[in-house]
Amino acid sequence: MSNLSQHRDVILIVEDDFLIRVNAADMVRDMGFDVFEAADADEAVNLLETEPAITVVFTDIQMPGSMDGLRLAAVIRDRWPPVRLLITSGQLSPAADDIPLGARFIPKPYLPAQLHDQLEMLAGGRA
Repeated sequence: MSNLSQHRDVILIVEDDFLIRVNAADMVRDMGFDVFEAADADEAVNLLETEPAITVVFTDIQMPGSMDGLRLAAVIRDRWPPVRLLITSGQLSPAADDIPLGARFIPKPYLPAQLHDQLEMLAGGRA
């Protein structure tokens, strides 16, 4: 996907629930962002290793596989510090100390407008 715009942020959505992931991807595309999707943290890491255009990762916390969303966020912060992080969960509300510095949290269920506001804040800020 080398034809991705250099001016638009590219969002990686990491969500194990297929319907939630597809719905979130549709919402994010409708906001004008380019989107990649991953079903778990391992797939997300593989995409981050091969797609340098990814600028924001939007991940669920509770996922099967080798790591949950909080661990994935920590790995991203260590390996890809410029990538901004948006974390979500319908069951957990992590303490500020549990999420990496600069990451944001949005509880499920989120409205499209809430997701848009969070992504715009992350996309606008390069920290």
